[in-house]
Amino acid sequence: MLNRKGSGEDALENRSQSAGAPKREAMAVTRHFTVAVFVVSGCRTLLLYHRSHNMWLPPGGHIEPDETPDDAAVREVFEETGLEVVLVGERGLPLDQPAQLITPEGVQLEIIGSPSDNHQHIDLIYFAALRPGQYADRLELDLDSHEVVEAGWYSSSDVMRMDLAEDVRMWALRALQVVPKRLSKP
Repeated sequence: MLNRKGSGEDALENRSQSAGAPKREAMAVTRHFTVAVFVVSGCRTLLLYHRSHNMWLPPGGHIEPDETPDDAAVREVFEETGLEVVLVGERGLPLDQPAQLITPEGVQLEIIGSPSDNHQHIDLIYFAALRPGQYADRLELDLDSHEVVEAGWYSSSDVMRMDLAEDVRMWALRALQVVPKRLSKP
């Protein structure tokens, strides 16, 4: 996703600059840390049709200042859907201190808007399950209508048929495989 210069190009650029060639002005890139949470219940995962992005995505959003990624993941799901979740993942070490956060399932760099906008998200991908006592089959989700147009619980076969970005499809399918296995462990 990023244009990276190889060492040969760096050397060429340095020679050009030392020879009096004008230095290329680099546009500043704005990067935000964000979370995406694939919530799984049984054999279905929750996807939302986001108003501003005009696409199906998992719940998620920006990590606020002074907030841990774990807290942001849980908060974003609740704000967008009204659901309380627990993250399903591994912690780095079996220690109480320093506090061990959930290791994201993945981290990806996403270009937001057009590449010329120079806006990127460093997206931490998490898997989650409903907090015990909640039911995925309830008819009403408390959707944030400013952000979400539609929402639903989708099976693997649904995910394969939906018009999804390929990364969303792949993460959703992986969550549907991984979360039930992790929840079944003692």
